[in-house]
Amino acid sequence: MFAEFLNIIFKSIKLDKSLYKDSKNFGEASIYFAGLIMILDGIAGAVAANTIIKTAIAMSGITAILTWLVWAIFIYVIGVKLFPDKQTKVSFKKVLTAVGFAHAPGLLRFFAITPDLMVPIIFLTQFWIFAALIISTKEILNIKSNFKSFGIVLLSFLIIAFLSLSFVMSKMNMLPVSQIS
Repeated sequence: MFAEFLNIIFKSIKLDKSLYKDSKNFGEASIYFAGLIMILDGIAGAVAANTIIKTAIAMSGITAILTWLVWAIFIYVIGVKLFPDKQTKVSFKKVLTAVGFAHAPGLLRFFAITPDLMVPIIFLTQFWIFAALIISTKEILNIKSNFKSFGIVLLSFLIIAFLSLSFVMSKMNMLPVSQIS
């Protein structure tokens, strides 16, 4: 079982599209593997950020689960419901699992052990995750066009970024002026 988990991680890091084509990678344990990848990804991000600012590691794991769910919802709605190809027939669970698998490159953030390494590793792994999401979206949704897969992931990202920014800005408006400066 652990060997299967490591195989999924290595295939995701290598951007191997066969990971998403092979139905054995989407068996009973797959959702748990994807969830574990997401939790470890959140913890790795917190460990990397802790080289500069103190971050709650447990909270990062929980936030990663929420992020996983939001990414999967937007990719599912945009790719399956709004702009499907003729052969796009996939369950939400499979999209959720694929999004989790695609976040495996984020585990490399554990190597950001110094402040000098933190920023380059976080940016590199974020772009790597984005590439893995494009590949997973294309394979899972049976999309013929790389451009369409990129568009689905980009649109999902922009919506998430807008909602996140709106949330942060709304919280800032609630602060007293003396705490903002």
